[in-house]
Amino acid sequence: MLHHSISAFCLQTDTELGLLRVEYRLGSGSVLRRPDVTALLALAHEHAIRHLLIDMRTVPLLTVYDELWLGAHFMPALMTLPLQRLVLIIGSHQTYHQLAVDALHDLVKPAIRFDAQYFDDPATALNWLTDDSPRVPALLAEWAAR
Repeated sequence: MLHHSISAFCLQTDTELGLLRVEYRLGSGSVLRRPDVTALLALAHEHAIRHLLIDMRTVPLLTVYDELWLGAHFMPALMTLPLQRLVLIIGSHQTYHQLAVDALHDLVKPAIRFDAQYFDDPATALNWLTDDSPRVPALLAEWAAR
């Protein structure tokens, strides 16, 4: 199901798979909207997300203050989800995002109890995330039609 409740993100959930797919909306500006990130975490908790796909390709460059906030607020809250798998989609040209994500990962590394992988293709990522679920084609079609 597509969600439109958080303006900075395109969101898709699948209750059966415990899946949340997240993409930053290009028209949301060039700054990270912390209230929207907080709302995103609340949605993830509400749906007891086990499989999370975050597409970083449209995320604006993070400021140092954003990185500090993410490290202090987002990452600890992420660790409280019942996650089994996390996928980050990062384009090969996004070295800055890769370094920022690696730094955030290192902050919570001892608390990570789920498998985290990087992909550059959402379809491949969804197939890995869901163990090649037969629901993937319908999820991809719904996402494409948004």
